[in-house]
Amino acid sequence: MSATTQTLQVNGLRMQVTTAGSGPLVLLCHGFPELSHSWRHQVAALAAAGCSVAAPDMRGYGGTEAPAEIEQYTLLHLVGDMVDLVRVLGQTQAVVVGHDWGAAVAWHCALLRPDLFRAVAGLSVPYAPPGKVDLITALENAGIHDFYMQYFQAPGVAEAELDADPAASIRRIHWSGSGDAPARSTFGRLGGGGLLANTSEPPQLPGWLSAADLEVYAAAFRASGFRGGLNWYRNLRRNTALLSPWRGQPIRQPSLFIAGTRDDVLKFPASQAQIDAYPRTLPGLRGCHLIDGAGHWIQRERADAVNALLIEFLRGL
Repeated sequence: MSATTQTLQVNGLRMQVTTAGSGPLVLLCHGFPELSHSWRHQVAALAAAGCSVAAPDMRGYGGTEAPAEIEQYTLLHLVGDMVDLVRVLGQTQAVVVGHDWGAAVAWHCALLRPDLFRAVAGLSVPYAPPGKVDLITALENAGIHDFYMQYFQAPGVAEAELDADPAASIRRIHWSGSGDAPARSTFGRLGGGGLLANTSEPPQLPGWLSAADLEVYAAAFRASGFRGGLNWYRNLRRNTALLSPWRGQPIRQPSLFIAGTRDDVLKFPASQAQIDAYPRTLPGLRGCHLIDGAGHWIQRERADAVNALLIEFLRGL
């Protein structure tokens, strides 16, 4: 079933969206540093399974506009984009699926608009209800000052490193975060270096990242730079303040969580406790699946397994 890519006016932005199929709407939200292209296997499989699928280049990425102001990248803006995308696509409800930062968007779509998002699936990043302390402050309180999210805070610094050679940046980041790369003992802690110093070059491209795929990402980031995606991280403190009305709130809709056993996000200090809290924070949970040997880019590394889990979840709604 062929997909169509078009530019739509969504929430005041020009947004590039790939769509396929007909039936109940499923939105696919990518993370950092990715594109709607990261969902190509899911777009095809979900459309074939009887869904209407929409995978946008998210705010600040690829063919979608990247506002200049950092404060235009809060979770409220990102959720607002998905709310308006449902309307623009002529639908009144959707299931929202997200990976990495897109998982945070998906979880918050479900939290903030349960009337609109009837079910939610998060990949790689566990759900945690909004809390009192933002991640940047928590790191500082723990005496940590070299975490990659802290490195991303100062405008222009990470851009200079990543924009210098977008193909190399994507190749190294995507390889090093995968289940195929050697394990990293210091994930997220950069020491005195930049982000890429904590990555390695693949001896050869893995099967899930072909040269043609790499060029799709490289061309997009050569055109846009990494600024838009980095600005999501620069709102971590702002998000905590804006989301204070929802502190501690569970998501009650049907939900699903999928991650790889070799995903470095699961090494974050809070991740296991967040998953352990699911009976309270995700009372509608229909499955918590850890795919053995998979790394962070799970919908590409294990496309068939992820597709099967998503289709089973959607059919059970």
